[in-house]
Amino acid sequence: MGGQQVREAVAGTVALLRTATDQDWDGVKAGRLEWSCRTTVFHIAEDLIAYAAQLAGRAQDAYVPFEITLDEGTDNTGLLHVVETTGALLAAAVDTAPREVRAFHPYPFRSANREGFASMGITEVLLHTHDVAEGLGLPYEPPAELCEDILARLFPHVRPGPTAWPTLLWATGRGDLPGRTPVTDWRWHNNLVIPTDRLTLQGVTPAAAHDLRLGGDGGFDWIDAGPFHGTREAAGMVVKAYEVGLHRPEWGLFVLVRREDGRALGGIGFHGAPDEDARAEVGYDLAETARGHGYATEALRALSDWALARDDVHTLIASIYDDNHPSQAVATRAGYVRATLEEERTAHEAHEAHEAHDDDMDDALSLYVRRRRPLSS
Repeated sequence: MGGQQVREAVAGTVALLRTATDQDWDGVKAGRLEWSCRTTVFHIAEDLIAYAAQLAGRAQDAYVPFEITLDEGTDNTGLLHVVETTGALLAAAVDTAPREVRAFHPYPFRSANREGFASMGITEVLLHTHDVAEGLGLPYEPPAELCEDILARLFPHVRPGPTAWPTLLWATGRGDLPGRTPVTDWRWHNNLVIPTDRLTLQGVTPAAAHDLRLGGDGGFDWIDAGPFHGTREAAGMVVKAYEVGLHRPEWGLFVLVRREDGRALGGIGFHGAPDEDARAEVGYDLAETARGHGYATEALRALSDWALARDDVHTLIASIYDDNHPSQAVATRAGYVRATLEEERTAHEAHEAHEAHDDDMDDALSLYVRRRRPLSS
């Protein structure tokens, strides 16, 4: 997701609306919005320039404090020129921003990277073009691949539908999907990033997970020949959960990225959202040459601290092979302790109920746990 996709989305909007510049955009509401079509088109330009400014200016705590205005007498054709120009500025900002740059955006985790700003800009373009086209009576449907990519990056909590564009419209309260409750309140979802002293743990979107599962780099700059096989397997779990609507973004896969050079070292994450007993299972691995430097311990400690600070988590568990002494040491250094026999029996029974074909593997696993400390401690 980059500048080329921004240009593609903007070009589609401008080409469509140029066919209707002779209509009264001020006097017609834009679809279900309270805004007029002209106000909505101007809003597209405002969003594009705002996102470009955030990313290019590396804003960290708030929006860059400026607004754009139109010269008096600007007609509809001139307004489309402004949309083209602001789209080009966002595309340039995305194309020139280093991968590791993140800038302020309030929802949901107060930052986004270049792909996030590209995706948000494109989403604004597609949705508000739909609104304006509905008001002006114009047919509009953006490329399916672009819509699929947006859903897999900004709407990871939304189960994909039969076709991407109607799903995106439904997910943003602009249409209906058979068998799904109408949406009245929605937000997009940039990826979570958890910082440590030497690393950032970067949440993997379903789009990136799909690429990782197929042998790609997921948009990360990996050391060695790429991620260890455990990371690719975890990416496959993310994709499967997303496809059936069970993926919860904070409870998926994270990639360990080294701050000093932006290189990806391995993967860490959860096997799913916390269960009814407020328990979640963690797993982790590193590329072979990244081992022995404390990165896994640092990442596991940070991820565990983040999870146990939430109200919906009480216990974290890690299932580790009995002969994997380095991994056991990582868990211990990160505050985990060997589970009791009763806890291990319960965990084995639960695992057997879900994956009976892995009974032999169960016998070779030991359980390590870390619990939330009482407030009094």
